[in-house]
Amino acid sequence: MALLRAAIFYLFIIPFSVSGQAENSIPKNWHLLDPAADQVQGLSVERTYQTILKGKTSRTVIVAVIDSGIDFEHEDLKPVMWVNKGEIAGNGKDDDGNGYADDIHGWSFIGGREGNVNEDTYELTRELVRLSKKIERPGYKPVSKKDREELKYFNRIKSSYEEKLAEDDRQYNMYSRLYRNLKFGLDTLKFVLGEGPYNPEQIESIKSDNPAILFAKSVLVNLMKNAPGTDPQNLLAEIRDAYEYFARIVQYGLNKDFDPRPVVGDNYSDKKERFYGNADVKGPDAEHGTHVAGIIGADRTNGIGVMGIADNVRIMAIRAVPNGDERDKDVANAIYYAVNNGAQIINMSFGKDYSPDKNLVDEAVRYAEKKGVLLIHAAGNDGQNTDVESNFPSPKFASGKSSGLWLEIGASSAGKNQSDLVADFSNYGKKTVTFFSPGVDIYSTIPGNGYKNNSGTSMASPAASGVAAMLMSYFPDLPAQTIRDILIKSTRKFDGLKVTAPGGEGEVSLSDLCNTGGVVNAYEAVSLAMKLSSNPGSASGVKSDSRKR
Repeated sequence: MALLRAAIFYLFIIPFSVSGQAENSIPKNWHLLDPAADQVQGLSVERTYQTILKGKTSRTVIVAVIDSGIDFEHEDLKPVMWVNKGEIAGNGKDDDGNGYADDIHGWSFIGGREGNVNEDTYELTRELVRLSKKIERPGYKPVSKKDREELKYFNRIKSSYEEKLAEDDRQYNMYSRLYRNLKFGLDTLKFVLGEGPYNPEQIESIKSDNPAILFAKSVLVNLMKNAPGTDPQNLLAEIRDAYEYFARIVQYGLNKDFDPRPVVGDNYSDKKERFYGNADVKGPDAEHGTHVAGIIGADRTNGIGVMGIADNVRIMAIRAVPNGDERDKDVANAIYYAVNNGAQIINMSFGKDYSPDKNLVDEAVRYAEKKGVLLIHAAGNDGQNTDVESNFPSPKFASGKSSGLWLEIGASSAGKNQSDLVADFSNYGKKTVTFFSPGVDIYSTIPGNGYKNNSGTSMASPAASGVAAMLMSYFPDLPAQTIRDILIKSTRKFDGLKVTAPGGEGEVSLSDLCNTGGVVNAYEAVSLAMKLSSNPGSASGVKSDSRKR
């Protein structure tokens, strides 16, 4: 949405918070490129395959993507989708006895016999509704210490809700008005001047006494003066995206009367319930999950579209993330499903501010850790310090201990200007964020055989997952704990570099924003793995699909 940032001030409104690199000189596949050879802060993926991994054999690694859904028929993903060989497609039976019928490519925990959940509320809204039923009933009085603590929590929730609703409703109304005005202006000019594009001279030359035409002229003249070179149609599309984004928040995320859960058909109060949902892993809105999947493992051999990071991977699709906040019960069950069906890495590009059933997720994380599964999670896009602000799911258990097989990923940019290396939207934390990974203008797959740039820690996490899968694939003797340690120790450091801290907090060292003070780098990681592996670069003898580069 770079156009929106550049142009929207023409009506003197507050810009929608977006990110992106407008520099046309940055290649679409910059995140795969090498810092030294290509002058972008990429992962050195292509260099790694062309040098130290050339001619090496590999095993297939299964990466579970817990997300909004994946278009498993996408031309760049179909060959790399995980297939449950014990299941017969479409017969309505649980052929392999894992509790899930027809789970060919994975499972959805936000669907049921009646369809799929698309929008859902925020956890903030659900907590407010839950506590309101108790605390706002007539005659309620807090008696115990627990009651008083709950009341304090409720008041904090209520205040946060009211503040967020007021701000997002303001943004919704603003973008709604702006969208209508610009669309009206463009439609009117199309009627007067015919099909565009239009230049300023054409618009300035319009003569009319019609107030509608004069209004349309004014809108476009102001735009072209204040944001020269902006394509009005592209700007309209970005304003529409912003309008629809805030519309979903107000109409669904913060709507206390909205509850889509009956569609799923589970007993939601039974937090230990495991077997519910449906086999529709694409769902009604699979853009986010499809984009994430492509970053990890889009087919590198077909000569079309994009190339994923890992070249011998299978993507397991697990749908648990709606347009709104995911629910702890679904996240926990998604982790169990991934682990029990053979995933070695779980990518989690989602997060929220509250986690009322965190204990359920903690139990699932412990289970994954016990089974040697690496969990990789996006740090979030609020430009906040997660050493201070909450972000869930998190590796820290209620007991105070933390998972040893967890990586928390912030987003980095192509870094043409190295002070802008850390994405301005990325969460950070010296204690809570492990390292940074490419997450700005990442070109990847979207539904319908499409491709698109997206930005976010949601893109940075699968970039790290792709490198982790590369290591597991070519060094099968190294356990997940060692893979995690390699990724941490091999991050690319920037001695003495000062970067702009997210949220406009001035310039700091990268080591002030994450544990390692570095950015993940495939070449350095593979180089270290070569030293630690007993059989470096060879997956011979591993019972899985293998291929040679």
